Amino acid sequence: MHEISGQWVDLLQRRIVPAKLTLAESRILKIEELVQAPEVYLIPGLIDAHIHLESSMLVPAEFARMAMLHGTVGSVSDPHEIANVLGLAGVEFMLQNSHTLPFHFCFGAPSCVPATVFETAGARLGLEETRQLLENPEIHYLSEMMNIPGVLQNDPEVMGKIALAQSLGKPIDGHAPGLRGADLETYLKAGISTDHEAFSLEEAREKARKGMKILIREGSAARNFEALIPLLAETPELCMFCSDDRHPDDLLKGHINQMVAKALAAGYDLFDTLRAASLNPIQHYGLKAGLLQVGDSADFIEVSDLQRFKIQATWIQGQKCVENGKSLLNWQPSERPNRFVARPVQPSDFKVPEQQGQIHVIHALDGELITEDCLRTPTLAFHETVADPSRDLLKIAVLNRYQPHAPVVDFIENFGLKQGAIASSVAHDSHNLIAVGCSNQDLSRAMNRVIEMKGGICAVYAGKERVLPLPIAGLMSDRPGPEVAEAYAALNRMIREEMGSPLRAPLMTLSFMALLVIPALKISDQGLFDGVHFRFAHLYAEAK
Repeated sequence: MHEISGQWVDLLQRRIVPAKLTLAESRILKIEELVQAPEVYLIPGLIDAHIHLESSMLVPAEFARMAMLHGTVGSVSDPHEIANVLGLAGVEFMLQNSHTLPFHFCFGAPSCVPATVFETAGARLGLEETRQLLENPEIHYLSEMMNIPGVLQNDPEVMGKIALAQSLGKPIDGHAPGLRGADLETYLKAGISTDHEAFSLEEAREKARKGMKILIREGSAARNFEALIPLLAETPELCMFCSDDRHPDDLLKGHINQMVAKALAAGYDLFDTLRAASLNPIQHYGLKAGLLQVGDSADFIEVSDLQRFKIQATWIQGQKCVENGKSLLNWQPSERPNRFVARPVQPSDFKVPEQQGQIHVIHALDGELITEDCLRTPTLAFHETVADPSRDLLKIAVLNRYQPHAPVVDFIENFGLKQGAIASSVAHDSHNLIAVGCSNQDLSRAMNRVIEMKGGICAVYAGKERVLPLPIAGLMSDRPGPEVAEAYAALNRMIREEMGSPLRAPLMTLSFMALLVIPALKISDQGLFDGVHFRFAHLYAEAK
């Protein structure tokens, strides 16, 4: 039995009172109000309302061990990254690994595996597989429905998955960037209740007016906190905080606590802010995480002040897991499930025959998932269309990792490499092998290094190389979080400082160049893809 005194932040009654909490095993036995208590604030633990844990490159247990440092006690987690690689077995791995330490994991059933038919994934989750997942009591919701056309056109399989979730009383997450008007109403009437992809405040307001829960996102890849935070003051009952994707170096620095501190510093109401960070996701998804009430699971944080929001301790299920910035839980080894059959490549595999006319070039945007489709005059040499670092015109290639195949090769600009190449087996959503480089030789060397590791990230130039092995589905490391964070940060530093890329997060940018559901021009293992018209495109503009 534990007794803890402090300033009790009673979120349900919107008050702060001196109190003593008595914990019995994993629950709060009683709360006694006091005349005075220490100046430490006792606050319900924080929840990430939407994240793909795989983006941290850590297994669930190690993600949780790192997130606890920042006051996170639970996450609403869509395992569609590993599901695209390993199918049901991948989701089962996530569930089993999550059992190894105290944390409130809320996993969903991936709704769109593969994300499109224009790429090769390692698995397909149809109606029967979705049924198996949703009937599992450890699966709490249907994950983000990215197939907007399928919903609008009443596709039988899409609607069947939605109907399954509804019949079991499980929420359905949305993914509706830019969806407005009548199409939005159709999407909502299907039963979809959340969205984390609103581009603007006006879009978010329309969705909120129509009853949609709005997830304000501040992740490593996409950030819309500044654009959407005014909604917190307007409709606090509809707002939640999420990261979506959190890379290991960023996770080491902070998590949902950073969004809380940012909102408080901007003058938003404490109780509205904490509602978005804990109460709303707990209630919407039915999490078993506690809200600092008698009988609740003892999940709370001790905070020294309400401005900097510095976490002194994190308690989960009655166990103190973090104290003064240090984890009280030990790192644990993990199994290594994987699917990686790509064969080594040769420099000649990346040759692009010379042809007359301009070429479609992917224009990468720093810190954005979207790209632009630009027409450029190619650089030609030896009857080939070649990369030209002097013009920031580089080659980008995707190699099918699930079956032997030749790489698809196209061109990208604004990546800024002056020398070498980078390659990765993290390539949303199907996670084939993706690389960008200054020459055929560089591309071959980088890709082959990742193939040797059977998954990971690699940067090479001249005689130098850095690697981060990702032996778990080619997505996650089996090493401790701080070690993975440093390796990832070192790779980014090498790419920026030594290889010349001006991008803030070049590895993140690379990983989204194969995400076909986000326009305008992307690349898959099957070809260059026009994400506006949702069809394949030709490299040469004149090609038919």
